[in-house]
Amino acid sequence: MLMSPRDREARLLYQPNGFRVLSPGDHVTCAVSGERIALEMLRYWSVTRQEAYASAELATRRALAG
Repeated sequence: MLMSPRDREARLLYQPNGFRVLSPGDHVTCAVSGERIALEMLRYWSVTRQEAYASAELATRRALAG
């Protein structure tokens, strides 16, 4: 029996032009706010840090923080 990836955090490999799913799930967690981000809504991430962000503002804040 296959398990559904619903309500499970996905593990992703963030790449410059997209991401690859390493472990199935329906969301990831924002590295700055801790907010859940549905995979279909994920638009911002860092390839270098391998982390996701819930918004452009949060991605910029993280980049400026160093």
